[in-house]
Amino acid sequence: MSDTPQATSLPTGDRLYFRQLLSGQDFATSDPIARQMVNFAYLIGDRETREAVVVDPAYAVDDLLDILEADDMRLTGVLATHFHADHVGGNMMGYSIEGVAQLLERQGTKIHLQAPEAELVRKTTGISASDMELHAPGDIVSVGAIDIELLHTPGHTPGSQCFLVEGALVAGDTLFLDGCGRMDLPGSDSAAMYRSLHDTLAKVPDDTVLFPGHRYSFESSATMGHTRQMNYVFKPSSEAQWLMMFGQG
Repeated sequence: MSDTPQATSLPTGDRLYFRQLLSGQDFATSDPIARQMVNFAYLIGDRETREAVVVDPAYAVDDLLDILEADDMRLTGVLATHFHADHVGGNMMGYSIEGVAQLLERQGTKIHLQAPEAELVRKTTGISASDMELHAPGDIVSVGAIDIELLHTPGHTPGSQCFLVEGALVAGDTLFLDGCGRMDLPGSDSAAMYRSLHDTLAKVPDDTVLFPGHRYSFESSATMGHTRQMNYVFKPSSEAQWLMMFGQG
């Protein structure tokens, strides 16, 4: 079996607006931290109503707003996969990173979070409870006629979430094309990560395209079927094997 990722493309539809943007290349081009961290931000919206949300805005929020304006779209919400500063802004490695706090100052809206992540996002970004809309697993955020399902996938952080929309899975740091998010950081949980990958994401069809939170691979996306075949995180067949693989058995 070939280990070359299958060719994938951005999801398209009559109404779906979807853009994958690489930090340091597509936006925040003058920011060396953005280039080093290779984060992805995503824009998802409805082409008819011109409404859009941004996923994980960090580094240069004006750049993201400018891209939306150039596409004749308007921001109506923010989705955050988890609380780390390279995804939502805040302080990291002695650097101050722009993010949701600055974005909400420029464009009054709400940030959509899983409830367990709320206090962590507040501490990281300084935003208030009134800036947040808290969700439970399986909730739907609608952007015009586009429905985005929120999948609670703890492991990397307690309130990590992925977004399932019209054949695309925006996974943050829960799942990369190779590997998954770190499980040795405050709030991480190896057993929870196993269940998120092997149980929660089991509902995601093989032809769904995975869009990760960082470009840690040559390719920027791959089908879930290919990822399940090639990514070592899907090799263990039990939680006990998983924990042993990470030295916790």
